[in-house]
Amino acid sequence: MSEGIENKVVLITGGSTGLGAETAQLLAARGAMVAVAARRKDKLDEVVAGIEALGGTAKAYALDVTNKTQVEAVVAGVVADFGRLDVLVNNAGLMPIRPMSEVNTEEWDQMIDVNLRGVLYGIAAALPRFLAQESGHIINLSSVAGIKVFAPGGTVYSGTKFAVSAISEGLRQEVGDKVRVTSIEPGAVDSDLKLGTSGAATDSVLDFYKQAIPASSVARAIAFAIEQPANVDINAIVLRPTSQQY
Repeated sequence: MSEGIENKVVLITGGSTGLGAETAQLLAARGAMVAVAARRKDKLDEVVAGIEALGGTAKAYALDVTNKTQVEAVVAGVVADFGRLDVLVNNAGLMPIRPMSEVNTEEWDQMIDVNLRGVLYGIAAALPRFLAQESGHIINLSSVAGIKVFAPGGTVYSGTKFAVSAISEGLRQEVGDKVRVTSIEPGAVDSDLKLGTSGAATDSVLDFYKQAIPASSVARAIAFAIEQPANVDINAIVLRPTSQQY
């Protein structure tokens, strides 16, 4: 893998808004060729148009990360369109906050499908290609909730993010000689993620997110991990607002 960001092909899931869109814009500005994927194609097209207007290179792909056939097809499409894939950013995620006593199994299923299976499906699609080319970088979006359980309310969300952190570290141990693996663990970030909560917890979540840092802060952390020399693997980055104590 070449050093730096310029000319690398980067696929970002959940790339239509917030953190994913900010990351796409920053990496494209630094010379990467960016593929953004998400369910809302109209929003993706807006991101691509904005990047192209500034002279960058980007392409949009409609994707539901819970569908492993679609994930494989998008990764294959990126390789066909750009000639290769260098970096996968598994960014798509959900964060409905609700006490477990409310037993909302539909939300549990959605979080497991998007936050966990979506990451695994991305890895499954990209990893064989990375191993074959003996280079690549998988960046998984975990959370500070993946290093500390946020309860009551965030228990299942924390469970999915602990899993992402564990998978990232295990994958690093398995393939780190050829493929770099980074777990990004943000605290409160201003994005659509906070809007996934309904019911009694809504006000408390929105109040908590008043301290949020901009999504561009996380984008810079992702860029930092990518731009390192090929023999340097940034394994985990934890970042949070200075006012966030946990």
